[in-house]
Amino acid sequence: MAEMKTIFGFDTSMPLDALYQEIILDHFKNPRNFGKLDGPSTHAHHENPSCGDQLDLQVVINDQQQIDKIKFYGRGCAISQASASMMTELVKGKAVVEARDAIASFMHMLTGEGEAKVDLGDLAALAGVKQFPLRVKCATLAWKALDSCLQHSEAQP
Repeated sequence: MAEMKTIFGFDTSMPLDALYQEIILDHFKNPRNFGKLDGPSTHAHHENPSCGDQLDLQVVINDQQQIDKIKFYGRGCAISQASASMMTELVKGKAVVEARDAIASFMHMLTGEGEAKVDLGDLAALAGVKQFPLRVKCATLAWKALDSCLQHSEAQP
């Protein structure tokens, strides 16, 4: 029997859309950075009224303007929860300016607005969502919450 070739635990012989589906399901079933933080610097609550997704994002930003800690909790579809999980992995430990670039890049990928500034890695699995306008709201929910958190932190003295 031939040995299965994998990258990060995913079968590389699968068609790309199946691989993307696996990534989304993995982040939905095993979300990274899910839960609550003690004493976040900033937080945001966002909802998608068209489908009922709800997400709370909590962020700790240190004195060097880096995202020290980030967690989310809430309920929603596989797209919203996987997007939040992948987003937290991408921006954790990054400078606020890098997180802003990630937000711009993700929004560009799904809406065509703005410009792509960073490699989104596994988040490319969500690129197909742009074909379904109602699902774009699900995929961008966590990103809009992150943008709100960053705006709030910048407004604080």
